[in-house]
Amino acid sequence: MTGQVRTVDGRVAGRRGQATRQKLLDCLSEMLSTSPYRDVKVIDVARKAGTSPATFYQYFPDVEGAVLEIAEEMAKEGAGLTDLVAGRSWAGKSGAQAAEELVEGFLSFWRKHDAILRVVDLGAAEGDKRFYKIRMKILNAVTNSLTDAVKELQAKGRYDKDVSPAAVAGSIVAMLAAVAAHQKGFQSWGVKQAELRPALTLLIHLGITGKKPPK
Repeated sequence: MTGQVRTVDGRVAGRRGQATRQKLLDCLSEMLSTSPYRDVKVIDVARKAGTSPATFYQYFPDVEGAVLEIAEEMAKEGAGLTDLVAGRSWAGKSGAQAAEELVEGFLSFWRKHDAILRVVDLGAAEGDKRFYKIRMKILNAVTNSLTDAVKELQAKGRYDKDVSPAAVAGSIVAMLAAVAAHQKGFQSWGVKQAELRPALTLLIHLGITGKKPPK
């Protein structure tokens, strides 16, 4: 953990306090993966961490405050998603590889952080600006780079200039996020995970280049 960690009343937490705080966050993360967000109570998090509710309240104002801490850390990692797109070539087989790696990286990120992303999506859908900003921070990491990719193709005369690059990029990322959040649900439609990636890769490549990826 880097930087100073403070308690709710502004005191700097020592090494032991930081360890306790992190344990509370770890236990909360684990509970979110097995329980509905609304059912998670401070007393349950504290008990799982082997401490008391009073100790929890030293570091977080409530469960939501602790969830936001987890979400912020997750968003920092999500900023790295831009590396999946930034500076990539979308010509020929390079474009097919770029689309494939974007799909793999995006779906993997969503699977890794599925529990906290469900809470972020819920908060954003309910109009909580704090969760909305976190969600957009993650999505913007990909959207901005894809927008630049479409602009570059337009400048080279390889993409319809009447189409908005931001609209194309935003639509693709919104589709990716929706599919990523619904990965388990595809099974009820008879779609295997192994079939999902090639389908998404095709759609993304078509969206960015207007062409099917080369074999």
